[in-house]
Amino acid sequence: MEDFVHLHVHTYYSILDGQSSIKKLVDKAVADGMKGMAITDHGDMFGIKEFHDICNGVNKQRKKDGLEPFKPIFGCEMYVARRGDMHLKETRDDQGGYHLIVLAKNANGYKNLIKLVSNSWVDGFYSRPRTDRHELEKYHEDLIVCSACIAGEVPAKILKGDIAGAREAIEWHKRLWGDDYYLELQRHEVKDPTIRANRDTFPLQQQANKVLIELAKEYGIKLVCTNDAHFVDKENAEAHDHLLCLSTGKDLDDPTRMLYSKQEWFKTQQEMNDIFSDVPEAMANTVEILNKVETYSLDADPIMPFFPIPESFGTEEEWRQKFTEQQLYEEFTSDENGENPLPPEEGEKKIKKLGGYDKIYRIKFEADYLAKLAYEGAAKRYGSPLSKEVDDRIRFELHIMKTMGFPGYFLIVQDFINSARDELGVMVGPGRGSAAGSVVAYCLGITKIDPLKYDLLFERFLNPDRISLPDIDTDFDDDGRGKVLKWVMDKYGHENCAHIITYATMATKNSIKDVARVWKLPLADSNALCKAIPDRLPDVDGKTPKMNLTNAIKAVRELQEAEASPNPQMANTIKYAKMLEGTVRGTGIHACGFIICRDPISDHVPVSTADDPDFKGTKTNCTQYDGHVIESTGLIKMDFLGLKTLSELKEACANIKRTRGIDVDLDTIPIDDPKTYELYQKGQTIGTFQFESAGMQKYLRELHPTVFEDLIAMNALYRPGPMDYIPSFIARKNGREEIKYDIDCMEKYLKDTYGITVYQEQVMLLSRQLADFTRGESDALRKAMGKKKKDIVDAMKPKFIDGGVKNGHDPKILEKIWADWEKFASYAFNKSHAACYSWVAYQTAYLKANYPAEFMAAIMSRRRDQITEITKLMDECKSMGIATLGPDVNESYEKFGVNHHGEIRFGLGAIKGMGESAAQAIISEREKNGPYKTVFDFAQRVNLSNVNKKAFESLALSGGFDSFGISRESYFATNNKGETFLDMLVRYGQLYQTEKAQAQNSLFGGFDDIEIATPVVPKNDIRWSDIERLNKERELVGIYLSAHPLDEYKIILDNLCNAKCADLADISKLNGREDIILGGIVTAVRQKFTKSGEPCGFITVEDFEGSGEIPLFGQDWGRWNGMFTEGASVYVTAKLQPRFMHSNQMEFKVQNVEYLQRVKEKAVERITISMNTDLLDNQVVADLNEIIHSNPGKTQLFFQLRDSRGINHVLLRSKTCGVDVRHTLIDYIEKVDGLDYHIN
Repeated sequence: MEDFVHLHVHTYYSILDGQSSIKKLVDKAVADGMKGMAITDHGDMFGIKEFHDICNGVNKQRKKDGLEPFKPIFGCEMYVARRGDMHLKETRDDQGGYHLIVLAKNANGYKNLIKLVSNSWVDGFYSRPRTDRHELEKYHEDLIVCSACIAGEVPAKILKGDIAGAREAIEWHKRLWGDDYYLELQRHEVKDPTIRANRDTFPLQQQANKVLIELAKEYGIKLVCTNDAHFVDKENAEAHDHLLCLSTGKDLDDPTRMLYSKQEWFKTQQEMNDIFSDVPEAMANTVEILNKVETYSLDADPIMPFFPIPESFGTEEEWRQKFTEQQLYEEFTSDENGENPLPPEEGEKKIKKLGGYDKIYRIKFEADYLAKLAYEGAAKRYGSPLSKEVDDRIRFELHIMKTMGFPGYFLIVQDFINSARDELGVMVGPGRGSAAGSVVAYCLGITKIDPLKYDLLFERFLNPDRISLPDIDTDFDDDGRGKVLKWVMDKYGHENCAHIITYATMATKNSIKDVARVWKLPLADSNALCKAIPDRLPDVDGKTPKMNLTNAIKAVRELQEAEASPNPQMANTIKYAKMLEGTVRGTGIHACGFIICRDPISDHVPVSTADDPDFKGTKTNCTQYDGHVIESTGLIKMDFLGLKTLSELKEACANIKRTRGIDVDLDTIPIDDPKTYELYQKGQTIGTFQFESAGMQKYLRELHPTVFEDLIAMNALYRPGPMDYIPSFIARKNGREEIKYDIDCMEKYLKDTYGITVYQEQVMLLSRQLADFTRGESDALRKAMGKKKKDIVDAMKPKFIDGGVKNGHDPKILEKIWADWEKFASYAFNKSHAACYSWVAYQTAYLKANYPAEFMAAIMSRRRDQITEITKLMDECKSMGIATLGPDVNESYEKFGVNHHGEIRFGLGAIKGMGESAAQAIISEREKNGPYKTVFDFAQRVNLSNVNKKAFESLALSGGFDSFGISRESYFATNNKGETFLDMLVRYGQLYQTEKAQAQNSLFGGFDDIEIATPVVPKNDIRWSDIERLNKERELVGIYLSAHPLDEYKIILDNLCNAKCADLADISKLNGREDIILGGIVTAVRQKFTKSGEPCGFITVEDFEGSGEIPLFGQDWGRWNGMFTEGASVYVTAKLQPRFMHSNQMEFKVQNVEYLQRVKEKAVERITISMNTDLLDNQVVADLNEIIHSNPGKTQLFFQLRDSRGINHVLLRSKTCGVDVRHTLIDYIEKVDGLDYHIN
């Protein structure tokens, strides 16, 4: 048997074409005794670094076992432009190209391969990434090339009968690559007559092979055999077939769909010998290629970009003249004070690790400039002269940054952050994560929180034991993030920058959905299978199993039943979903990761392209290796995050400037603002950052925070685990529980958290204080406890106990402290991150407390596409006494804004049919020449090329013209010619503006001489109903603004319903309720027929918080469909019952439907208004009296009087009048302190 290695192999990175996991391929190759293998995905190198790392792991074990290393061959099946030029992108022939297998022989070949592949994406992409002969010539060195499958240029021309063309192609490749060019043979014979497979390929392969063998002999070119592997084992052929269906969008039973021969598995050496026994040299030549390939690493030391240091500071060459290597050695191998030098052997290792003296000169140059900037910033922030504490800390941090080789990193980060703030007008967050523990970062403007003030630690972020690069994540406002990235690319070079690719894999639920579609499994069954998969699998032997379909089946009975189902659609869905789970099905780009390199990125890793998320319609470069492996290639990753809260803050400040003329500098707002703490103490945090949830509001009301440290602590504690400590934290803060310290000196670091260990930094500081741990040791302890590395924790315990005893502490108490830490440290939070985000949260709360309307308008503008969120925010405005009004041409801005009365107006730009240019034209004219006096004045003045008839119509329907005193209906009333008033109004404006322009250009007379009659508003007796008017308004603004059709039934929804419409999205959450009662307005009705011909319908119902869909089938549809008219307000009673006998799948079964008005009339028999007499005044009595007498009805009215102590109750009944319980009464009761109500 001839030895053989696979040279033509596709993994699941040949997206939706290959199905093989790289690890399974390598494992199979090693188990079969192969000496190596290649990976050659279609047009990309996505999997190459993963392949490299897997082989490295395999070879570590092989080395231990005394075995030869398994050799990876890095390659790609490239597309070569058929018309010879990859820049041609016109005809169908230009889509894709001839296939060509390209393999890297050595490190230089790898460099050339990544250039070819990168350029094929960046310059040659047209349906596929394509290269051409010019590129291949340019980067041909140290590559091995094979002619590929029958889609390769040579075999394709042979099959077309173009032998001359085939000869020309062979001669060209042979001339370029010589003995490194091979002709490739493939044989995919389908021998099993029972399988559905492509049987046309094999005859074509044999036809091409015959000529290839002849031409190989004639030209002296060697043959290789390959199998074009697309899946691992023969048994995976059907799963791969399913994958092709997903790729092409076809069903499994489609007679016209694409088929493979199902012979494309990763065959063993014996299987390949059996197929190619007649050409043993083709087998042997695969090993010849393997032997030509060298072993090399794709890993590299950090490739730090060069920060351009101003020449006024000096040059690198001057530094080389100024300092000797001995001076550098002494500086880089001692501490920040020039003391405690490393032993010579360790010192030399340090120099070598930093890249030798050549690189150290650059590091020294950058470090000195960094120090200059840091001390300048320190003088501004801490004053001059610096205290010893500040100076010592800065000196220590700068020394660590320098001796770890990272000063350039900090220079680049401070550069783009300060440029974002100062040049680009982008709002930047105060810091994020551990970087906030650096005083140097604070002095440079990278962060905005003083680490010394809040005991934030530098070594939590960076210490000499750290292996990986520092990681500074930066938040920018959503809109500005793209601007900053463009600035970075412009400065450092577009080819030197790239986003980081991500791979979307078929997750557990997605694999079921995808396969279910191919098998035509009913959608209801597919959804039921997906819903059966829990968010988290139950623990097994104290550990949570990895989420995958195999483990989910073990845990969930419904999935076990589906796997064993007699229904082939159901059983096969599970079977093939298990096989396809984890397969890559697409790519994207990392939400924040971004690479900055000193050279073109394609010098180091392959590059592809993706849609730019910040600049629509454009492409951006991204690495072909993802974030898990990219940093090991030496590329420097920086995280640029878009934080919507910063955009909201920025917008709120702009609103304040526009309405009040005040410039709010959020960096300098008082940290002790009473109004802000009052807001937190009342739990009025809706719309603010981090503290918005109902649970957090409850704790804030109990805690009564009075200082910023309280907020930091709550931010850290409000998570599963630490949440258990919140009641004790609150009790200690409010004096209900004694604050105790195990050892008195611990008060220094635990005082701000009332004796409770909340932060990782506290563990670090206390380990130093109690037991003399070093900075590095304290961080190692924090890390080990946080990650529950018991062996490391146990090894450090004796040092802690011994060190504590040495300092005079009781060993029993030290044992207790250690036990407490072990329990809590895995929950303890990074204080640096908590402090930064608490500051952002405080800024939002400060604006809400001091500029409420402007702040709420800002967050409504930023969240206007989230209807549920807008509804919640409008309710919050209502509770704050801020009216939210519809659009108005005299008061609205482009987005939500604030008028002169402190009310919020809907934005003109958000009205459908308006557009940005129309909104801006209306606002611009109003600001220039004053408010519009009438609708005719509006038509005379606005730019009608921007504000067209559609815009007029949208304004009329949405209420934008309401302030002019003409009803909305009137704009659509017609005169005796059949013209609408709206048409007349637009024509009047056009005529007026034309006449005005002509008069201004005339030599005679002025515009005052011309009079144009304003159109008359046609008489109109038609009046839209409330629901009709509100629905038209909602169509244009997306929400009910001026009122809600359900306002009058709010009392029913709040008191008699036990479910929300949005609950219908997942009815399993309603299980266990005897009756399910919900109410809402019908917003859509879809009628269709089932496959069996029965009618069915789907009714969308919506309440104040969201919408859901009620399905009705067969007789249920016939019985209830008449009640579900669009616009009807309905009260639905239903039950959950099994879909089928003995089934766990539940369905929503309607039992009764009533109209809400009828329910309100019969169900609300009495209302009792509860009144606290201590808070009662004449105004409240007068207001209630007016509301009650304005809304007479049949509901009995009772008053319950009580004092503030909750005693001395008196119940009174109104005998003279009943009341219609309308929303005006309920809203008033909910708004006024001391009033409450209950019904019946």
